[in-house]
Amino acid sequence: MTVSMRVMSAGDGYKYLLRTVAAGDGDRSLSTPLTRYYAEEGSPPGFWVGSGVGTLGGGQIAQGDQVSESQLQLLVGMGRDPITGAPLGRAYPEYRPVAERVAERVSALDPTLGPAARAEAVAAIQAEEAARGTRRAVAGYDFTFSVPKSASVLWAVADAGTQALIADAHHAAVAEVVAFMEREVAATRTGATARNGAVAQVDVHGLVATAFDHYDSRAGDPHLHTHVVISNKVQTVLDGKWRSLDGRPMHAATVALSELHEAVFADHLTRTFGVGWEAREMGRDRNPAWAVAPVPEELVAEFSSRSRHIEVEKDRLIAEYVARHGRQPSAATIIKLRAQATLSTRPEKQVRSLADLTAAWRARAGRILGKNATSWARTVTANDAPLLLRADDVPLDVIGTLGQSVVDVVGEKRSTWRRWNLTAEAARQTMRYRFASTTDREAIVGMVVDAAEAASLRLTPPELASSPAVFRRPDGTSVFRPKHSTVFSSETLLTAEDRLLERARTTTGPTVPLATVEKIAARPDRKGHTLGDDQAAALAKVAVSGRLVDVLVGPAGAGKTTAMSALRRAWEHEHGAGSVVGLAPSAVAAQVLADDLGIQTENTAKWWQNHLVHGETFRQGQLVIVDEASLAGTLSLDRITHLAAEAGAKVLLVGDYAQLQSVDAGGVFSLLVSDRDDAPELVDVHRFTNAWEKTASLGLRHGHTEAIDTYLHHGRIQGGETETMVDAAYSAWRTDRQAGRATVLVSDSNESVQALNQRARTDLILDGTVDARREVALHDGTRAAVGDSVITRHNDRRLRAGRGWVRNGDRWTVTEVREDGSLTLRRATARWGGSVVLPADYVAEHLDLG
Repeated sequence: MTVSMRVMSAGDGYKYLLRTVAAGDGDRSLSTPLTRYYAEEGSPPGFWVGSGVGTLGGGQIAQGDQVSESQLQLLVGMGRDPITGAPLGRAYPEYRPVAERVAERVSALDPTLGPAARAEAVAAIQAEEAARGTRRAVAGYDFTFSVPKSASVLWAVADAGTQALIADAHHAAVAEVVAFMEREVAATRTGATARNGAVAQVDVHGLVATAFDHYDSRAGDPHLHTHVVISNKVQTVLDGKWRSLDGRPMHAATVALSELHEAVFADHLTRTFGVGWEAREMGRDRNPAWAVAPVPEELVAEFSSRSRHIEVEKDRLIAEYVARHGRQPSAATIIKLRAQATLSTRPEKQVRSLADLTAAWRARAGRILGKNATSWARTVTANDAPLLLRADDVPLDVIGTLGQSVVDVVGEKRSTWRRWNLTAEAARQTMRYRFASTTDREAIVGMVVDAAEAASLRLTPPELASSPAVFRRPDGTSVFRPKHSTVFSSETLLTAEDRLLERARTTTGPTVPLATVEKIAARPDRKGHTLGDDQAAALAKVAVSGRLVDVLVGPAGAGKTTAMSALRRAWEHEHGAGSVVGLAPSAVAAQVLADDLGIQTENTAKWWQNHLVHGETFRQGQLVIVDEASLAGTLSLDRITHLAAEAGAKVLLVGDYAQLQSVDAGGVFSLLVSDRDDAPELVDVHRFTNAWEKTASLGLRHGHTEAIDTYLHHGRIQGGETETMVDAAYSAWRTDRQAGRATVLVSDSNESVQALNQRARTDLILDGTVDARREVALHDGTRAAVGDSVITRHNDRRLRAGRGWVRNGDRWTVTEVREDGSLTLRRATARWGGSVVLPADYVAEHLDLG
């Protein structure tokens, strides 16, 4: 994505923006090139953006003016006017450090308390203040606008004049997208019930924001980007009062803004230099990336990893070792020095001048290109006048075709959608066109989205009464409905849902006599487990209902496997051996189901393929258990249940409507559960040691926010800056692992996961768990060696291991690295066992660090 967003909290969270700012004076505007600070160490000072800036300080601030640290502290840190210091609406409360607040309250405790009572009181104070410490007001939104990597590379090695023109194109694109946000995204909420969910969403007098240009990534690679920090304070058009931005559209629009920004920047660069753009495949699980066509991928790759930065630090550590010991380090020591370099290059980004950075970038690029990089950049940017489109140049039939294509793509992944979902896909599909102006591009994207809405099925009912003019926006829509909030779906999906509902209501399917069910439910299974009351009741409901499509609901740890095992025994007692089969959305889930129940299983996609190719189907009286059913797509379940109904079989969907939904258009499991008031449900959670945790987990499952207070009270939640929290989570994971515990570390993006994997691997090299003397490269730039934990990411039934085969999501340990790049792996899960040799091409494309 070329645009990312993070929420900023009140207090001193803004200070990270100032850490690398160069000392410098002078006025600045959006069109001023970055080269003003060419020789200064650090990045240029921030500047004001947004049409709402003129409302501050009695008009003493204008767009383009430099922003000072004190102004940023007042606005973002305190919620006050950056000139006068007056509160903008409600100023943010002052936040004191947690330790300071704890000490103050502890000192006020009754001195007559005994040691035990005092310790209990102190613990309670610490828990309460820790909870308060995490609840800071939202101060703003940091939207980071990045140019595509190929354009960053071109900018990095070009001469000063070309650099300035590329920076101008970047700034113009940022300004135009911010203006788009002011028109289409920015709003506030007001009304009599504003504290509990305001009744109206009204327009504001523009956005108040500051922008900070940055040149490089943490690794010192070219990464031209701008942090646009949008204040949460906005002035309401309706009554002139200062209120908070409505955060919902800020989140909902981010992907659409990213796609639009990339296209707008590409237009600007093409209008300036005549360059062409092309889509480049980026490998598994990644969308194609648009790149400046003449910029080779090898050059982009050179500036896209930390490897060279690590090598420089490794060489420095080797030189230190030689100076200290008077000899070259051994191969094993060099491996550990490189691991130390990996860790030491992560923390603080070095602050260098653009002049120094550019000189280093040109030298690196020259080695890849085999020629002078700046001269090469001149040839890239010297082109004939490009062919540019006006909105009128795009025929209406093309608009209609694109609109239908947008609906088709969005409908594959979503069961419902809104205008922002359509806008993101419309911007993505029109990226290949170059437009003469941003106005032309916005017009075409808007027309495509209108066509997509027309091709969708509207679910939101129309307004039943018109609102007075004072309560209408300029476009005629009512302020009592949020902008772009209409929900759409498709006829295809809804008719599939209708068929599934009909099958779930039909009671002509196979059953098991209640007496048989009760007899088996009373006996312990082969592991000695006896059914609980909720399990026995759910089992009986499923067995005797006769529904062609049935459901079994239960949160994690509620004993679904035990209940299904008893159901299998009862069903086979009535319908014969092999009368229960299993399906699941993933191969790993299917294997777990097979092992737990001892039945034949398959993943849903493979089973459907077998049906199409080999005619595989169900038979009379079978029970088809679909596990993890909330992850199954609606259209997939429609096809499977249709075949089961035709054959006289029963389908049981097992899952939890409150857990993750399908990556395809889904949600039907929840629909089938809510369609009836007697859905079989397991309610007793067995997985937790602490009684409070069982209750709290069920509260979270049902969306009860007060459950969060329970976790805070028990010290289960920590808060802080991103880097601090990453370190805390990693340290906890490492402590667990060293203690021999099974533990999971979860992060919010593939990039974070990759960084954490690298960090973990480095520590494992240093402690000798991983032997990095021979390594193989993986698809994401990481490496694997003997001792590494890895995850396979592609199903391949030809690769057999023990009682199973290589599945997407399986975890392994590397036991041998072969000269041809292949690996020998041993399963991390003892229950499945076995080893496998992964071919070099699989390793290079489908293996991740685990």
